[in-house]
Amino acid sequence: MSKILILAEAAKDNVKNVTFEILGKSAAHNCDVAIFNELPANAAADLAKYGAENIHVIKGDNLDKYSPEGYAHALKEFVAANGYDYVFSGATSMAKDLLPRVSAMFDSGMATDVTNFTFDGDNFSGTRPMFAGKVLCKVELTGSAPHFVTVRPNALGLPDSPAAKAGSVQDAAGNAGTIRAAIKEIIKGASEKLDLTEANVIVSGGRAMKEEANFKILDEMADVLGATVGASRAAVDSGFAPHSMQVGQTGKTVSPTLYIACGISGAIQHLAGMRTSKVIVAINTDPDAPIFTKADYGIVGDLFDIVPILTEELKAIM
Repeated sequence: MSKILILAEAAKDNVKNVTFEILGKSAAHNCDVAIFNELPANAAADLAKYGAENIHVIKGDNLDKYSPEGYAHALKEFVAANGYDYVFSGATSMAKDLLPRVSAMFDSGMATDVTNFTFDGDNFSGTRPMFAGKVLCKVELTGSAPHFVTVRPNALGLPDSPAAKAGSVQDAAGNAGTIRAAIKEIIKGASEKLDLTEANVIVSGGRAMKEEANFKILDEMADVLGATVGASRAAVDSGFAPHSMQVGQTGKTVSPTLYIACGISGAIQHLAGMRTSKVIVAINTDPDAPIFTKADYGIVGDLFDIVPILTEELKAIM
């Protein structure tokens, strides 16, 4: 039975949902969770509920803010001291920066952005989209432990019947080592909504939005659904939305439960960033738009007529 460490990240009063997804998928193994600096208020009970045996809060000088060098050095020492076979994390911005560094320190294998995985005994096998999602490849990790894996948020889903464990919380001393580039300040964005990569529901607009002000109607629908608003590359290139909202091959790859595409034709570059969405709803005036070939539900019509009607109907049932 493999010994697994899952690196968690704080999200307000809890940790990011992808941590619970990985815990649920790894229930047959001994799973610990590690988080840097501070454990959110509601996290301990939920981590125990989904199968965390031990919860380690790594603290130390120069670990109060994320720095690639400091976190990598501290995590490397912690993993080595506790003999973990696998280190998992969500495929978040921080983990994409951090885990490859630690993997290189161990000279060990790493699988990135997997959308599913299984264990045959102690042997890991993962599924990873490649070539803009045109193919799915099987990824195996060889060589000596520890091995490193990042998992796409929302790809696994939460288990219906999680296997609870002890969830014992303990502090762990972390050594940041020598830091040559220090993070002085982290300024959060103005939006309180989830990042696109973590959102469970996304409402996106394309070039047909015509101007930035028109994204207000998508914001209104998103507020009803508790969704995050995204945009296609065409909308971003036209100046209707910032690049941080872009979904697609040159933007963010998302995997929500529900993706609503408003006025998006469905170019291959956009589909590459959202094709793993569980349910896709498309609204477009062109019945032959490529997005309809991928959509579970399609509405042919003007988004400026349809979106407000949908918003009102959703208000009535939510």
